[in-house]
Amino acid sequence: MTFPEALQSHKGGLLLLKTQLYWYDGRGWDGVHDRVCLLLNAADDLDGAAARATAALPPRLTAHAALLLVDGAPHWVWVSQADVELL
Repeated sequence: MTFPEALQSHKGGLLLLKTQLYWYDGRGWDGVHDRVCLLLNAADDLDGAAARATAALPPRLTAHAALLLVDGAPHWVWVSQADVELL
């Protein structure tokens, strides 16, 4: 099973973010490691700007969009297989 398929099948489950989040609204790195989030949704087919952004990443950093419940609010987050653990 590929990582995007694993994300899709794990909707409604818990996900461990092993790294900090970077917020683009001026907050920057949040300094929180090992955050547990609820996986609400995952993008199975990327298009437009999201596909171009993913294609520009080196293979080891390939990221996929996931809708996570972070601190009580839903946020779309780019996640890579190396940075998450499906619980």
